[in-house]
Amino acid sequence: MSITTAALLATTAVELDALYRQGTASQLPNGDSRGTLILAPGSGLSHGLASVATLLVWQGKVFHQEGFLLNKVLPFGLELVKAEVYPGTSWIDGKATIVLDYAKTSFIAQKIRDEIREVAPGIYLGRSFWDRTHILDFVLEF
Repeated sequence: MSITTAALLATTAVELDALYRQGTASQLPNGDSRGTLILAPGSGLSHGLASVATLLVWQGKVFHQEGFLLNKVLPFGLELVKAEVYPGTSWIDGKATIVLDYAKTSFIAQKIRDEIREVAPGIYLGRSFWDRTHILDFVLEF
C-alpha cells in the first residue's frame, strides 16, 4: 500500500495502529501542515466525515522551531489552540514519539495529548488522547 491520506482514510483502526507502531519520530516537524481527521477508520463514512471536518473544524497545524504549534481551526483556518512540541515516550508502545502537549498551553484542550510519527516521507500519523484514552487519529502532510 502506498501511504497517502486517502489510503489512511480507508485503513482500519487495527491497521492504523500497526502503521503508527512502525513509524519514526526522528525529527520534529517545522512549518505548515495540511491536516485530515480520521473519524471512522476503514468505513465508507471516513472520506465524507474527513471532508466536513476539514471544511468546518480543523485544517492542520503550524509547527514553530521554538517548540510549539498552533492549530488551524474553523472555516477560516485561524491559528489558535497552542501546544508544546517535544520528543517523548509513546503511551501506546513506550517507544520514541513526537508529543503535542496541550496541558500547559490551552485551557480548552488541556486534557488533550497528541502523538505523531512519520509513516511516509512528509506524512505523519497522529493519535489523539483525552487524558489517557485514545479518541481519534489524524494525518499531517508537509
